[in-house]
Amino acid sequence: MSSDLKRPKKDRGWRGDWFARGEVFGNLGPFVIPAIGLIVALLLPLYFKFHKSDASTIIVYCAQDQEFAEPIFAEFTKQTGIRVLALWDSEAVKTVGLANRLLAEKSHPQCDVWWSNEEFRTHQLEAKGLFREEEGVKEFGYRSRRIVINTNLVLSVVSGPLSVVSSQSSVAGATDHGRLTTDLLPPPRSLSELTNVLYRGKVALAYPLYGTTATHFLALRQQWGEARWESWCRALAANKPLLVDGNSVVVKLVGRGEAAIGLTDSDDVAAGRREGLPIAALPYTEETLLIPNTVAVLRAAPHPDAAQKLFEFLQSHSVTERLIAATAFEGACDCDVNERTLIPKWDAVLRDLEPATAKLKEIFLR
Repeated sequence: MSSDLKRPKKDRGWRGDWFARGEVFGNLGPFVIPAIGLIVALLLPLYFKFHKSDASTIIVYCAQDQEFAEPIFAEFTKQTGIRVLALWDSEAVKTVGLANRLLAEKSHPQCDVWWSNEEFRTHQLEAKGLFREEEGVKEFGYRSRRIVINTNLVLSVVSGPLSVVSSQSSVAGATDHGRLTTDLLPPPRSLSELTNVLYRGKVALAYPLYGTTATHFLALRQQWGEARWESWCRALAANKPLLVDGNSVVVKLVGRGEAAIGLTDSDDVAAGRREGLPIAALPYTEETLLIPNTVAVLRAAPHPDAAQKLFEFLQSHSVTERLIAATAFEGACDCDVNERTLIPKWDAVLRDLEPATAKLKEIFLR
């Protein structure tokens, strides 16, 4: 037998060659992924169309945290028999992604009810005419934007449900349980102080283009004026803050001591304290933003009757009390807060949204 006959055949085809298969599928990758996306885009409207014919189903775009909203939807279904199909947002692009989706679907609405855990994007969508004219939008419950500190790193005298830091803690030489705490950082008394070199690299905040962080920054611009606001944003960015994807991440960084101070929401502070993190919230100031939840029914909602029932249900006392007990809310109505806080003029915020957002991208570009 010749040596040529002992050699393996080279012409086995790509199916029998592992390396050849990898090369073929690798070359197909750029085509397969867009194809999958196209198939999903074509099938999704059919999915919603199927459910539109079912009067016992309602579609909700929900920016409230899933852990808080799902039990509420379950109770609604139990009481009414109406099934809730919810589309959720992500922590990184809180609210913005769902709001943009609603805008894209304006001429062919797929959603019945919009439930947001902050109000700015709701005002934006309302201004675009997405909600019904009569009783289109309602507010219920509230939480707040807070400065949170690590109590092992920042001077504190704490009390209350969020372990709110007393204003006495800003006094030099104060003590905590009889121990001198002069080796700890003093807590900032305002957002303006976060630009102090003392806090360089020690402040964490969510990327200020999304969620309540964006809302807070935009409201501050309207309150302070463009010049002061831009100067503060640039000074804050120059102080090397830790920019992260979401308020819950801020709390984790502060709780672990990777940051001493953070900007976050009251429900995230409460969640961190339940996990035993050594954190506390600073008191309300004139720069504190109160954040009501909002619920709205879409204009031309596919299931208007079911939408109205959920609209009313979410505003009920029982739902508010349940969300307060879960620490999603601080209280039932922000009108009950006696301290002076930030009161945005939303029409002005919306008017300046594009230039303000462009400036935030420029200053805080990662």
